[in-house]
Amino acid sequence: MNDYHERLTKVLLDKNDHLSYGEARTWVELLWEDFETTYAKAGREYQGSEMTEKVIRQWIEHYGKSLHEFAAQNPKYAHYLKQDKNKLH
Repeated sequence: MNDYHERLTKVLLDKNDHLSYGEARTWVELLWEDFETTYAKAGREYQGSEMTEKVIRQWIEHYGKSLHEFAAQNPKYAHYLKQDKNKLH
């Protein structure tokens, strides 16, 4: 799982230079968990980490450059992303 998260974190950092490593990693973990939880609640059969990685990568490609703006407008997620920008995850 860690390899998937690391790859996606690097993709997100390439898309968005407003995020620190820790913030990008947190976004990847939040998106991953949200997707898998929603998929399971919908009664879908688990398709594996490869499928989840594919979906999260698509989301990052489409929305990655503006994720830092989303957190500023949504206090529900802001507390996950408040951290020292110099601190690595």
